[in-house]
Amino acid sequence: MSGASHPVFLDVDTGVDDAMALAYLLASPEADLVGIASTAGNVGVDDVCRNNLALLELCGTTGIPVSRGSATPLVAPLRTAEDTHGPRGLGYARLPEPTTTLTDHDAAQAWVRAAHDHPGELIGIATGPLTNLALALRAEPALPRLLKRLVIMGGAFDYRGNTTPVAEWNVSVDPESAAETFSVWSRSGTEHLPIVLGLNLTEHAEMTPELLRRLAEAAGSTSTQMSVSDVRGTASTASNPLIRVLEDAMRFYFEFHHDQGEGYLAHVHDPLAAAVALDTTLVRYRSAPVDVELTGTLTRGMTIADWSGHWGREPNALIGVEVDPAVFFDRFIARVGAFAAALDHS
Repeated sequence: MSGASHPVFLDVDTGVDDAMALAYLLASPEADLVGIASTAGNVGVDDVCRNNLALLELCGTTGIPVSRGSATPLVAPLRTAEDTHGPRGLGYARLPEPTTTLTDHDAAQAWVRAAHDHPGELIGIATGPLTNLALALRAEPALPRLLKRLVIMGGAFDYRGNTTPVAEWNVSVDPESAAETFSVWSRSGTEHLPIVLGLNLTEHAEMTPELLRRLAEAAGSTSTQMSVSDVRGTASTASNPLIRVLEDAMRFYFEFHHDQGEGYLAHVHDPLAAAVALDTTLVRYRSAPVDVELTGTLTRGMTIADWSGHWGREPNALIGVEVDPAVFFDRFIARVGAFAAALDHS
């Protein structure tokens, strides 16, 4: 890993694990967050904008431009996931209304501006539906060659879906934008392949109450010992304000995963994507041509990787296939814990 700082552009539908990804980037010295695009997905775009602005204020970082994205997918009506992320996207956490404002340009323009401001240097991260990115690619088809790297959290490769039997949430919300994004990258040359982290990889990143306790400890904070036997919605008593918000958000996420029969834990897909964007060695990859099913009665939103070359097409993605979750969580806890501690003393 280089100690140098890299410009980073984050496209999120802030939700619980997106909030943790944002905290990770703010806590990482090699990330210079130059813009945030708000994407409709986990909740509506206005709630996403509010969450992004409020989280930046909580973290004492208010100079980062936040742009509003499209309120709807390219073609399909919007579906949101309040059952997963809470009524406004951050579980049980409650943040004050932000006092800062959005940019006067939309999220697709924000992508293009950031890429032109940092040609060949910008690291793009997309952890929500790819609506804004697809619109940015329409406006600037050279975007893949302007980026240093793109990391997408989306899809499921040779793996079950979490929204339909075969489709992952981000792709399922706006399959057309995902298909369009992969199509543009197919025309951009194999030296610019995006990194794609699907459920087959990210579901190995399981946050647990014990890991949250370690995070609070690293922040020098008291913590709330969470358990499946707790009264639902029990408020965090953590002394650190950032840890308190993350615990209140994660409790909702734990309860959702428990209700799905997955245990009192949570898959933190998006912080893993943020970590990989800054250090690609965290994951092992395989390259393949990827496409998205748009018309299947049962398979709409399915991501297909042609591992065996049946299509006769060049790869358009590097697909994450292996990760060591312990290495990721150690880094996450060290960085976000130290960042939270510094906030508490600022």
